Amino acid sequence: MFIQTEATPNPSTLKFLPGRQVLEGQPREFRDPAEAAISPLGEELFQINGVTGVFLGSDFISVTKDDAEWSHIKPAILGAIMEHFLSGKPILKEGTSDGTQDLEEEFFDEADTEMVEIIKELLETRVRPAVAMDGGDIIFRGFREGVVFLKMQGACAGCPSSTATLKNGIENLLRHFVPGVQEVQQVA
Repeated sequence: MFIQTEATPNPSTLKFLPGRQVLEGQPREFRDPAEAAISPLGEELFQINGVTGVFLGSDFISVTKDDAEWSHIKPAILGAIMEHFLSGKPILKEGTSDGTQDLEEEFFDEADTEMVEIIKELLETRVRPAVAMDGGDIIFRGFREGVVFLKMQGACAGCPSSTATLKNGIENLLRHFVPGVQEVQQVA
C-alpha cells in the first residue's frame, strides 16, 4: 500500500491519501481522543505523541500536530494508517451515525430560504471541492442580516490563510452570485 502525502496551507496539518475511499457520507473531525473514540483509525492516530486533530474526508485523512516536527511523527502516522487499512477494521465503529444528525442546527429566516439554497449550492459545487483539496471542509451554519456563517474543519480550521480564504475567496464569490450577501464570518 502506497500512501501519498500533501502539504496543506496550514503548516500544522498534512493530508494523507491512501489511494482508496476513507469515509462515506459526511466528513468527520476529531479534535481530541474522546471525540475519536468512535473511530478505530482516529484512536490509533491520537496515540501518536504530537497529534492534536484528525479529519476524515472521502478519500483523505488530514492530521494536525502541535509543535512536534513532521519528520518525527510522519512515519508513525503513515504506519498507523497503513496498518489500519491492512487490518480491515472499519473507519467508524459499528452503530456510529454518518454524522448528519451530529450537525448543529442551521439558522436563517424562512423568508431567506431561496437565498440560502443558492448559498448552499455554491458552497457545495464551488467551495467545498477546493477546500477538500487543501485537506479540510466548510459547513454552512446560518444566514442572518446579510451575514453568512460558516464553520471551517480539518486543515482549514486554524489555518493562517483561512481568514483570507473566507474574506477574499468565499465572501467575494457569494457576494457576486447572491446580492443579499454582505459578509462571511467563521464560527466555531
